[in-house]
Amino acid sequence: MSSDKIAHEGRIIAIDPQLTTVEIISESACSACHAKGLCSLGESKRKIVEVPTTAGNWAVGQNVNVLLCRTMGLKAVAVSYAVPLFVLLLALMLCLALGVGELLSGLLSLGSIALYYVVLWFFRDKLKNEIKFYIEEK
Repeated sequence: MSSDKIAHEGRIIAIDPQLTTVEIISESACSACHAKGLCSLGESKRKIVEVPTTAGNWAVGQNVNVLLCRTMGLKAVAVSYAVPLFVLLLALMLCLALGVGELLSGLLSLGSIALYYVVLWFFRDKLKNEIKFYIEEK
């Protein structure tokens, strides 16, 4: 695996002709600690990723690596975090510059973020086609 890929370990939980569903369990760094039962800091999160089904000998329960090109990962971060922050700040500064009160400016800024995510939801199929995951044997 080259350094231009982001990889996560996962397990195949379902296979159909179009999509293979892979479960990724992200664990915190202290998840292997013997005292994790007493500590609230250790946690693990279960994530489900749908990957286009490719030719191969895949089987339900098989451990695989889920891959994403690093540039696609950066694009996903920009769409998810950087652009909404920019929209929020722009809306807030614009409202304040127009003399809108602080409370209303804050609410309108939050509304602009909600509107951004609604627009993003409408374009989810286009984004799904642009940001693709791949699997490889472990």
